Amino acid sequence: MAERYLPIDEEGYFVFDGRRVNDEELGRKLLENLIPVQKDRFVTSIDGQQAWIESFDAPLVVRHIEHGPEGFGSIHAPYRTPMRFALATLCVDEWDRFHGLTENGVPFILSRTAQVEFFDMLDEFDDESVTIKGKRYPTPQWLSPGPETKASAFWTNIYKTEEPGWELGHESVILPAVLPQLKLNKGRVLVLGCGSGHDAAYFARQGHMVTAVDFSEEAVRRARANYSEIENLKIVQADAFSLPKEYAERFDLVFEHTCYCAVSPERRDDLVDVWKRCLVAHGDLLAVFLVNEKRTGPPFGGSEWEVRERLKGSFDFLFWTRWRQSEESRRGKELVVYARKKS
Repeated sequence: MAERYLPIDEEGYFVFDGRRVNDEELGRKLLENLIPVQKDRFVTSIDGQQAWIESFDAPLVVRHIEHGPEGFGSIHAPYRTPMRFALATLCVDEWDRFHGLTENGVPFILSRTAQVEFFDMLDEFDDESVTIKGKRYPTPQWLSPGPETKASAFWTNIYKTEEPGWELGHESVILPAVLPQLKLNKGRVLVLGCGSGHDAAYFARQGHMVTAVDFSEEAVRRARANYSEIENLKIVQADAFSLPKEYAERFDLVFEHTCYCAVSPERRDDLVDVWKRCLVAHGDLLAVFLVNEKRTGPPFGGSEWEVRERLKGSFDFLFWTRWRQSEESRRGKELVVYARKKS
């Protein structure tokens, strides 16, 4: 039986075949049956049928929030669905939005209305905590920073140990499916975080002039061993955040695949700036983003909402879809975005 996927829109409502589910009873049952599986994926079920959840933001978008028993709060999700959560699970993203986990381990985000209600509940707050009924609760970052990822040796060790499974042994299955649809002109392509070079080699074999960059000496060694015979593929060891000046406005396309999820989250805006800086006027970004509820890494998770917020100031979106034909471990967790650099 084919796997079923069930999107949840930005306001927390289910979407069937492109249409929002307004049936309150059906929506409530789907939310009540929502459970975490595989640590960073979620399913729901109704009438014995199971579906993977694809949420644009968090799986639950809180409409209202209230005091609960000591150490707990009460939230209301869409479809008038009540749930309880531990205050100790609260964290904050860089847009100052509060996240948390229900008693069943399902992540939620406070809507604007709920966030106003939440601040009315507080005795006081600062950048690192909130105090409710006289008790202080730390509010760590939603995506935990990973300073160790800034060292080249860290990534060399990753490739030598093959943890946590970055190496597929071939190009992303998304490329052969998506590139024919885009009908790209032959051009200059930049692949940052190229790893063993499979994606970069695929672009080169389609006739593009490709520059592949990786921070890790081991990754570059493998890429050169794999593909040194391809004349229109240049493989470079460099830090993506310290590229040569001649890379500025040099490339027609930047391809992103597992670099964004690898860098520490506080550097994601910097990476977007790198893409923009390297692209020619009206150059294109083709990206495969990991979107799941994985707060530590690498790989670090994220959401479609987060990706949109980071890119919308620099790029116009032309194509945006979840990919469901990937390797099993990535299926339904990959977001494919094709976007054009703004003037």
